[in-house]
Amino acid sequence: MTVRIALLSYRSKPHCGGQGVYVRHLSRELAALGHDVEVFSGQPYPELDAGVTLTKVPSLDLYRDDDPFRTPKPREFRDLVDVLEVATMWTAGFPEPLTFSLRAAKLLRARAGEFDVVHDNQCLGYGLLRIADAGLPLVATIHHPITRDRELDLAQATTWRRKLTLRRWYGFLRMQARVARRIGTLLTVSESSADDIRAAFDVDPESLHTIPLGVDTELFAPPAGARAPGRIVCVASADAPLKGVSTLLGALLGSAEIAAVPSLYEGFSLPAVEAMACGTPLVASRAGAIPEVVGDAGVLVPPGDGEKLAAALAALFDDPAERDRLGAAARQRVLDRYSWSAVAAQTACVYDDAIAAQTRKANH
Repeated sequence: MTVRIALLSYRSKPHCGGQGVYVRHLSRELAALGHDVEVFSGQPYPELDAGVTLTKVPSLDLYRDDDPFRTPKPREFRDLVDVLEVATMWTAGFPEPLTFSLRAAKLLRARAGEFDVVHDNQCLGYGLLRIADAGLPLVATIHHPITRDRELDLAQATTWRRKLTLRRWYGFLRMQARVARRIGTLLTVSESSADDIRAAFDVDPESLHTIPLGVDTELFAPPAGARAPGRIVCVASADAPLKGVSTLLGALLGSAEIAAVPSLYEGFSLPAVEAMACGTPLVASRAGAIPEVVGDAGVLVPPGDGEKLAAALAALFDDPAERDRLGAAARQRVLDRYSWSAVAAQTACVYDDAIAAQTRKANH
Protein backbone atom coordinates (compact mmCIF):
# COMPACT_ATOMS: atom_id res chain seq x y z
CA MET A 1 0.00 0.00 0.00
CA THR A 2 1.27 3.45 -0.93
CA VAL A 3 1.60 5.74 2.08
CA ARG A 4 1.49 9.52 1.66
CA ILE A 5 4.21 10.86 3.96
CA ALA A 6 4.94 14.39 5.17
CA LEU A 7 8.53 14.35 6.46
CA LEU A 8 9.36 17.40 8.60
CA SER A 9 12.84 18.77 9.31
CA TYR A 10 13.32 22.22 10.84
CA ARG A 11 16.82 22.47 9.30
CA SER A 12 18.46 20.10 6.83
CA LYS A 13 22.08 20.98 6.09
CA PRO A 14 22.88 18.61 3.20
CA HIS A 15 26.24 17.04 4.02
CA CYS A 16 26.77 17.23 7.76
CA GLY A 17 24.98 17.67 11.03
CA GLY A 18 22.95 14.49 10.67
CA GLN A 19 19.48 15.88 10.02
CA GLY A 20 19.94 16.62 6.31
CA VAL A 21 21.68 13.29 5.78
CA TYR A 22 18.81 11.43 7.48
CA VAL A 23 16.14 13.28 5.50
CA ARG A 24 17.78 12.75 2.13
CA HIS A 25 18.49 9.04 2.43
CA LEU A 26 15.32 8.07 4.27
CA SER A 27 13.10 9.96 1.83
CA ARG A 28 14.85 8.41 -1.19
CA GLU A 29 14.47 4.86 0.11
CA LEU A 30 10.85 5.39 1.15
CA ALA A 31 10.12 6.61 -2.38
CA ALA A 32 11.93 3.54 -3.75
CA LEU A 33 9.49 1.40 -1.75
CA GLY A 34 6.64 3.06 -3.66
CA HIS A 35 5.54 5.65 -1.11
CA ASP A 36 4.78 9.34 -1.82
CA VAL A 37 7.18 11.51 0.17
CA GLU A 38 7.03 15.28 0.59
CA VAL A 39 9.73 16.92 2.70
CA PHE A 40 8.87 20.11 4.60
CA SER A 41 12.04 21.91 5.69
CA GLY A 42 13.33 25.22 6.91
CA GLN A 43 16.71 26.64 5.94
CA PRO A 44 19.24 25.29 5.21
CA TYR A 45 17.24 23.23 2.75
CA PRO A 46 18.14 19.59 1.99
CA GLU A 47 19.41 18.03 -1.17
CA LEU A 48 16.82 15.48 -2.26
CA ASP A 49 16.75 12.75 -4.89
CA ALA A 50 14.38 12.30 -7.81
CA GLY A 51 10.91 11.20 -6.77
CA VAL A 52 10.85 13.25 -3.54
CA THR A 53 9.09 16.63 -3.31
CA LEU A 54 10.45 19.57 -1.29
CA THR A 55 8.15 22.14 0.25
CA LYS A 56 10.11 25.03 1.69
CA VAL A 57 9.01 26.37 5.06
CA PRO A 58 11.14 29.51 5.22
CA SER A 59 12.23 30.91 8.55
CA LEU A 60 13.94 34.27 8.91
CA ASP A 61 17.21 32.31 8.60
CA LEU A 62 18.74 33.99 11.63
CA TYR A 63 21.70 31.61 11.81
CA ARG A 64 22.84 31.58 8.20
CA ASP A 65 26.53 30.75 7.81
CA ASP A 66 27.49 34.09 6.30
CA ASP A 67 25.51 36.25 8.78
CA PRO A 68 24.73 34.44 12.06
CA PHE A 69 22.47 36.11 14.66
CA ARG A 70 21.44 38.69 12.10
CA THR A 71 18.70 41.28 12.64
CA PRO A 72 16.09 41.08 9.83
CA LYS A 73 14.94 44.19 8.02
CA PRO A 74 11.38 45.34 8.83
CA ARG A 75 10.11 44.30 5.39
CA GLU A 76 11.11 40.68 6.12
CA PHE A 77 8.52 40.25 8.87
CA ARG A 78 5.42 38.40 7.68
CA ASP A 79 3.49 37.49 10.82
CA LEU A 80 3.64 37.07 14.60
CA VAL A 81 5.63 33.83 14.30
CA ASP A 82 8.45 35.87 12.73
CA VAL A 83 8.26 38.33 15.63
CA LEU A 84 8.46 35.40 18.08
CA GLU A 85 11.49 34.01 16.24
CA VAL A 86 13.46 37.25 16.49
CA ALA A 87 12.38 38.00 20.06
CA THR A 88 13.54 34.56 21.18
CA MET A 89 16.93 35.05 19.51
CA TRP A 90 17.31 38.51 21.05
CA THR A 91 16.73 37.01 24.50
CA ALA A 92 19.41 34.32 23.94
CA GLY A 93 17.00 31.48 23.15
CA PHE A 94 16.93 29.13 20.16
CA PRO A 95 13.57 29.57 18.39
CA GLU A 96 13.70 27.26 15.36
CA PRO A 97 12.08 24.08 16.75
CA LEU A 98 9.04 26.02 17.98
CA THR A 99 8.63 28.45 15.09
CA PHE A 100 9.16 25.78 12.41
CA SER A 101 6.55 23.58 14.06
CA LEU A 102 4.01 26.42 14.10
CA ARG A 103 4.59 27.17 10.41
CA ALA A 104 4.43 23.47 9.48
CA ALA A 105 1.22 23.04 11.47
CA LYS A 106 -0.45 25.87 9.57
CA LEU A 107 0.51 24.27 6.23
CA LEU A 108 -0.45 20.73 7.17
CA ARG A 109 -3.77 21.53 8.84
CA ALA A 110 -4.83 23.11 5.54
CA ARG A 111 -3.70 19.98 3.65
CA ALA A 112 -4.63 17.28 6.17
CA GLY A 113 -6.46 15.18 3.61
CA GLU A 114 -3.34 14.87 1.43
CA PHE A 115 -1.25 12.80 3.86
CA ASP A 116 -1.56 9.48 5.69
CA VAL A 117 1.19 10.15 8.23
CA VAL A 118 3.42 12.99 9.43
CA HIS A 119 7.00 12.19 10.46
CA ASP A 120 8.88 14.83 12.45
CA ASN A 121 12.69 14.79 12.54
CA GLN A 122 13.95 16.07 15.94
CA CYS A 123 11.80 19.24 16.04
CA LEU A 124 9.32 18.33 18.83
CA GLY A 125 7.71 21.77 18.76
CA TYR A 126 4.28 22.63 20.12
CA GLY A 127 2.96 22.93 16.56
CA LEU A 128 3.12 19.14 16.26
CA LEU A 129 0.30 18.88 18.76
CA ARG A 130 -1.84 21.00 16.44
CA ILE A 131 -1.05 18.56 13.64
CA ALA A 132 -2.12 15.65 15.82
CA ASP A 133 -5.33 17.52 16.72
CA ALA A 134 -6.12 17.66 12.99
CA GLY A 135 -6.35 13.86 13.04
CA LEU A 136 -3.07 13.08 11.30
CA PRO A 137 -1.05 10.10 12.60
CA LEU A 138 2.21 11.47 14.00
CA VAL A 139 5.66 9.84 14.26
CA ALA A 140 8.73 11.66 15.61
CA THR A 141 12.43 10.78 15.44
CA ILE A 142 14.65 11.78 18.37
CA HIS A 143 18.25 11.07 17.38
CA HIS A 144 19.30 11.75 20.94
CA PRO A 145 17.97 14.05 23.68
CA ILE A 146 19.65 17.45 23.39
CA THR A 147 19.87 17.38 27.18
CA ARG A 148 23.20 15.62 26.64
CA ASP A 149 24.52 18.56 24.59
CA ARG A 150 23.36 20.92 27.32
CA GLU A 151 25.12 18.91 30.03
CA LEU A 152 28.41 18.87 28.13
CA ASP A 153 28.24 22.59 27.33
CA LEU A 154 27.41 23.53 30.91
CA ALA A 155 30.25 21.38 32.25
CA GLN A 156 32.71 23.30 30.07
CA ALA A 157 31.30 26.78 30.89
CA THR A 158 33.64 28.72 33.17
CA THR A 159 31.54 31.77 34.14
CA TRP A 160 28.07 32.21 35.64
CA ARG A 161 27.16 34.49 32.72
CA ARG A 162 28.03 31.77 30.21
CA LYS A 163 26.05 29.19 32.19
CA LEU A 164 23.03 31.50 32.30
CA THR A 165 23.21 32.08 28.54
CA LEU A 166 23.47 28.36 27.86
CA ARG A 167 20.45 27.58 30.03
CA ARG A 168 18.44 30.14 28.09
CA TRP A 169 19.70 28.78 24.73
CA TYR A 170 18.59 25.27 25.66
CA GLY A 171 15.25 26.45 26.99
CA PHE A 172 13.44 24.71 24.12
CA LEU A 173 14.18 21.37 25.81
CA ARG A 174 11.27 21.83 28.22
CA MET A 175 8.97 22.06 25.20
CA GLN A 176 10.53 19.02 23.55
CA ALA A 177 10.04 16.91 26.67
CA ARG A 178 6.36 17.91 26.95
CA VAL A 179 5.68 17.25 23.27
CA ALA A 180 7.56 13.91 23.25
CA ARG A 181 5.37 12.63 26.08
CA ARG A 182 2.25 13.37 24.02
CA ILE A 183 3.36 11.65 20.80
CA GLY A 184 2.33 8.03 20.63
CA THR A 185 5.05 6.81 18.26
CA LEU A 186 8.69 7.79 18.71
CA LEU A 187 11.76 6.57 16.83
CA THR A 188 15.39 6.69 17.89
CA VAL A 189 18.62 5.36 16.43
CA SER A 190 20.22 3.25 19.18
CA GLU A 191 19.40 1.53 22.45
CA SER A 192 21.76 3.95 24.16
CA SER A 193 19.73 6.89 22.87
CA ALA A 194 16.52 5.11 23.85
CA ASP A 195 17.74 4.83 27.45
CA ASP A 196 18.75 8.51 27.47
CA ILE A 197 15.40 9.62 25.99
CA ARG A 198 13.43 7.66 28.58
CA ALA A 199 15.49 9.20 31.37
CA ALA A 200 15.52 12.78 30.04
CA PHE A 201 11.97 13.07 28.67
CA ASP A 202 10.11 10.48 30.81
CA VAL A 203 8.33 9.04 27.76
CA ASP A 204 6.27 5.86 27.73
CA PRO A 205 8.74 3.03 26.99
CA GLU A 206 6.11 1.36 24.78
CA SER A 207 6.05 4.39 22.47
CA LEU A 208 9.77 4.23 21.63
CA HIS A 209 11.14 2.17 18.72
CA THR A 210 14.83 1.76 17.81
CA ILE A 211 15.85 1.83 14.13
CA PRO A 212 19.59 2.36 13.43
CA LEU A 213 20.75 4.87 10.83
CA GLY A 214 22.16 3.82 7.48
CA VAL A 215 25.17 4.68 5.36
CA ASP A 216 25.74 4.92 1.62
CA THR A 217 28.02 1.91 1.12
CA GLU A 218 28.84 2.88 -2.46
CA LEU A 219 30.02 6.38 -1.55
CA PHE A 220 31.77 5.17 1.61
CA ALA A 221 33.75 2.16 0.37
CA PRO A 222 37.28 0.77 0.76
CA PRO A 223 39.84 2.55 -1.46
CA ALA A 224 40.89 1.03 -4.75
CA GLY A 225 44.56 1.83 -4.10
CA ALA A 226 46.95 1.71 -1.17
CA ARG A 227 46.25 3.65 1.99
CA ALA A 228 48.53 6.51 3.00
CA PRO A 229 51.07 5.19 5.55
CA GLY A 230 50.67 6.72 8.99
CA ARG A 231 47.57 8.71 8.09
CA ILE A 232 44.85 9.21 10.71
CA VAL A 233 41.53 10.82 9.87
CA CYS A 234 39.58 12.48 12.66
CA VAL A 235 36.54 14.71 12.13
CA ALA A 236 35.75 16.99 15.06
CA SER A 237 33.99 20.08 13.77
CA ALA A 238 30.79 22.05 13.68
CA ASP A 239 28.72 21.85 10.50
CA ALA A 240 30.06 25.08 9.01
CA PRO A 241 31.32 25.02 5.40
CA LEU A 242 34.39 27.07 6.33
CA LYS A 243 35.72 24.05 8.22
CA GLY A 244 36.15 22.20 4.93
CA VAL A 245 34.79 18.91 6.23
CA SER A 246 33.30 17.96 2.86
CA THR A 247 36.75 18.33 1.28
CA LEU A 248 38.25 16.16 4.01
CA LEU A 249 35.66 13.43 3.50
CA GLY A 250 36.18 13.45 -0.26
CA ALA A 251 39.99 13.28 -0.05
CA LEU A 252 41.02 11.38 3.11
CA LEU A 253 38.51 9.21 4.72
CA GLY A 254 39.12 6.04 2.71
CA SER A 255 42.85 6.66 2.37
CA ALA A 256 43.68 6.72 6.09
CA GLU A 257 45.19 3.74 7.85
CA ILE A 258 43.18 4.51 10.99
CA ALA A 259 40.08 6.59 11.79
CA ALA A 260 39.59 8.21 15.20
CA VAL A 261 36.25 9.22 16.72
CA PRO A 262 37.10 10.70 20.15
CA SER A 263 33.58 11.98 20.91
CA LEU A 264 32.42 12.57 24.48
CA TYR A 265 28.89 11.52 23.48
CA GLU A 266 27.16 10.16 20.39
CA GLY A 267 23.52 9.21 19.92
CA PHE A 268 24.59 7.03 16.98
CA SER A 269 27.80 8.31 15.28
CA LEU A 270 27.54 8.51 11.52
CA PRO A 271 31.26 9.40 11.30
CA ALA A 272 32.13 6.06 12.91
CA VAL A 273 29.87 4.10 10.56
CA GLU A 274 31.15 5.97 7.50
CA ALA A 275 34.73 5.11 8.46
CA MET A 276 33.72 1.49 9.04
CA ALA A 277 32.05 1.38 5.62
CA CYS A 278 35.40 2.40 4.13
CA GLY A 279 37.04 -0.57 5.84
CA THR A 280 39.14 1.86 7.87
CA PRO A 281 40.21 0.50 11.29
CA LEU A 282 38.53 2.54 13.99
CA VAL A 283 39.66 3.83 17.38
CA ALA A 284 36.74 5.43 19.19
CA SER A 285 35.52 6.55 22.60
CA ARG A 286 33.48 4.20 24.73
CA ALA A 287 30.76 6.86 24.91
CA GLY A 288 27.03 6.94 24.24
CA ALA A 289 26.00 4.63 21.41
CA ILE A 290 29.49 4.07 20.00
CA PRO A 291 30.09 0.66 21.66
CA GLU A 292 26.68 -0.52 20.45
CA VAL A 293 27.32 0.70 16.91
CA VAL A 294 30.93 -0.46 16.58
CA GLY A 295 30.66 -3.79 18.40
CA ASP A 296 33.89 -5.79 18.12
CA ALA A 297 34.87 -4.12 14.85
CA GLY A 298 36.93 -1.35 16.47
CA VAL A 299 39.13 -0.39 19.41
CA LEU A 300 37.33 1.47 22.21
CA VAL A 301 38.99 3.76 24.76
CA PRO A 302 37.63 5.83 27.67
CA PRO A 303 36.19 9.21 26.53
CA GLY A 304 38.42 12.17 27.29
CA ASP A 305 41.54 10.06 27.98
CA GLY A 306 44.20 11.36 25.60
CA GLU A 307 46.91 8.99 26.82
CA LYS A 308 44.87 5.86 26.19
CA LEU A 309 43.72 7.17 22.83
CA ALA A 310 47.34 7.78 21.81
CA ALA A 311 48.39 4.35 23.06
CA ALA A 312 45.60 2.62 21.12
CA LEU A 313 46.53 4.46 17.93
CA ALA A 314 50.21 3.60 18.35
CA ALA A 315 49.46 -0.08 19.01
CA LEU A 316 47.27 -0.30 15.93
CA PHE A 317 49.89 1.35 13.73
CA ASP A 318 52.35 -1.31 14.92
CA ASP A 319 50.02 -4.16 13.98
CA PRO A 320 49.15 -4.30 10.23
CA ALA A 321 47.40 -7.66 10.59
CA GLU A 322 45.07 -6.29 13.25
CA ARG A 323 44.33 -3.25 11.08
CA ASP A 324 43.36 -5.55 8.23
CA ARG A 325 41.18 -7.68 10.51
CA LEU A 326 39.37 -4.73 12.03
CA GLY A 327 38.87 -3.04 8.67
CA ALA A 328 37.30 -6.15 7.14
CA ALA A 329 35.11 -6.72 10.19
CA ALA A 330 33.98 -3.08 10.16
CA ARG A 331 32.97 -3.17 6.49
CA GLN A 332 31.05 -6.40 6.96
CA ARG A 333 29.25 -5.07 10.05
CA VAL A 334 28.05 -2.07 8.05
CA LEU A 335 26.85 -4.25 5.16
CA ASP A 336 24.99 -6.50 7.58
CA ARG A 337 23.37 -3.83 9.77
CA TYR A 338 23.41 -0.30 8.39
CA SER A 339 21.72 0.03 4.99
CA TRP A 340 19.30 2.87 4.24
CA SER A 341 16.93 0.47 2.47
CA ALA A 342 16.56 -1.50 5.72
CA VAL A 343 16.03 1.74 7.67
CA ALA A 344 13.23 2.78 5.30
CA ALA A 345 11.54 -0.63 5.41
CA GLN A 346 11.49 -0.65 9.21
CA THR A 347 10.28 2.95 9.31
CA ALA A 348 7.44 2.16 6.90
CA CYS A 349 6.29 -0.62 9.24
CA VAL A 350 6.14 1.90 12.08
CA TYR A 351 4.04 4.19 9.87
CA ASP A 352 1.57 1.35 9.29
CA ASP A 353 1.24 0.81 13.03
CA ALA A 354 0.76 4.55 13.69
CA ILE A 355 -1.91 4.80 10.99
CA ALA A 356 -3.72 1.75 12.36
CA ALA A 357 -3.61 3.18 15.90
CA GLN A 358 -5.04 6.50 14.69
CA THR A 359 -7.83 4.65 12.83
CA ARG A 360 -8.75 2.71 16.00
CA LYS A 361 -8.79 5.94 17.98
CA ALA A 362 -11.04 7.67 15.44
CA ASN A 363 -13.47 4.73 15.43
CA HIS A 364 -13.90 4.95 19.18
